[in-house]
Amino acid sequence: RMLAHAVEAGDPFHVVHLAAGRLTMVRCRLQREATGRRGVKGERLYDCRRALLKTASLRTPRQRERVDTLLADPVNDALRLAHGVYQRIIACYRHKDPRLGRRMMGAPVDALAEPAATRRCPELRSLGRTLKRRRADILAYFTHQHSSNGPTEAINGRLETLRGIAMGFDNFEHYRQRSLIHSGRIKDILTH
Repeated sequence: RMLAHAVEAGDPFHVVHLAAGRLTMVRCRLQREATGRRGVKGERLYDCRRALLKTASLRTPRQRERVDTLLADPVNDALRLAHGVYQRIIACYRHKDPRLGRRMMGAPVDALAEPAATRRCPELRSLGRTLKRRRADILAYFTHQHSSNGPTEAINGRLETLRGIAMGFDNFEHYRQRSLIHSGRIKDILTH
């Protein structure tokens, strides 16, 4: 009620992180199906794990070659699909024109919501459901660019650290002073 005009916007970090998680799940599943165990050094799926999560334009020529070879294998069809979704989501957020980025983002969100699109890759089904449920929040980012919960997360991180440090303080004034010292505002204590 107090912030009637506030708009909830999905942070790009969280959306990209969700897609990266599904890509990793697909890679791990294919690795287990092929070998019956987790990946080890020297196996293609394992050796490409970091390169798959890198933005395509930032890969070295060697990484590009290794990923292209991996994705060209018909056995890795589900990996190619998940990788394509991951790279499209990154491309949407990197686009210079926010209106076009918004339209570009709407396409994979709508496509993943269709059951036929995720039949070959069950890991993308849950990503599609999440993106569909949070569609308005995700697309709101493009209307309200540069909105991020990063500063809020940073403050919450400091407060959590402080809470751990302050265990055992039974005097509120001591707790307040410790908070000011921890946040770098020691001069407030000295001049108060």
